[in-house]
Amino acid sequence: MMQQPMPALFLGHGSPMNVLEENRYTQAWRHAGETLPRPRAIIAVSAHWYTRGTAVTAMEDPRTIHDFGGFPQALFDTRYPAPGSPALAQEIADALAPTAVRFDHEWGFDHGSWGVLIKMYPDADIPVVQLSVDATQSPAWHFEQGKKLAALRDSGVMIVASGNVVHNLRKVRWDETAPAWPWAQRFDRFVRDNLSWQGESETHPLVNFMQHPDAALSNPTPEHYLPLLYVLGARRGDEPVSVPVEGLEMGAISMLSVQVG
Repeated sequence: MMQQPMPALFLGHGSPMNVLEENRYTQAWRHAGETLPRPRAIIAVSAHWYTRGTAVTAMEDPRTIHDFGGFPQALFDTRYPAPGSPALAQEIADALAPTAVRFDHEWGFDHGSWGVLIKMYPDADIPVVQLSVDATQSPAWHFEQGKKLAALRDSGVMIVASGNVVHNLRKVRWDETAPAWPWAQRFDRFVRDNLSWQGESETHPLVNFMQHPDAALSNPTPEHYLPLLYVLGARRGDEPVSVPVEGLEMGAISMLSVQVG
């Protein structure tokens, strides 16, 4: 019997403080880890490894990267000691051909990846390989990379991408009672409304997101949005798309999470 493809997830990771806190977002991530089929390995695509060219972590024991500042010491003391997988790194490189993939032995897991995985799989006992987001490429290219990775879902590999589809730190509202900016609400709804859209990258509204009038304010730089395209690209035909949790925090950060499959 053919194995059911592993789900592909995009998780709005938000503040690093979610590692220490329990809230409706972290509860949704934990619920996913407890209820979804257990993967043999995970491909992590994080907004925080934004590179020139494509790289994968290829070491046996990736380090936990604390790529932030001004947070409690308990956050810096937290480690996520999941094993790496040079074998999966090679599988990813093969799947992405003819894209040149660099095997990296220095990076590790940044907070965009381990910050959500520590809630999904707190035992850190599933091998993880992180895939970088190539800053030199177009949104359509990233969508096509997701298509190439889809085949690995058939062999027990889960894709877990993280970022935020609205991410403008210069416009955050520190007053927790303040509503989200109207432009943030509109762009977040635009993404939500088009998650199930079917078509090629040339015509997909979420690939061509910069055509939306609120895109520039919602994403002054694209790195937090692009991981979503790997998950949408990995979708097969009319596979179901669901939203495990959503919300707008601090006026300008979307916590929308998306599950394919």
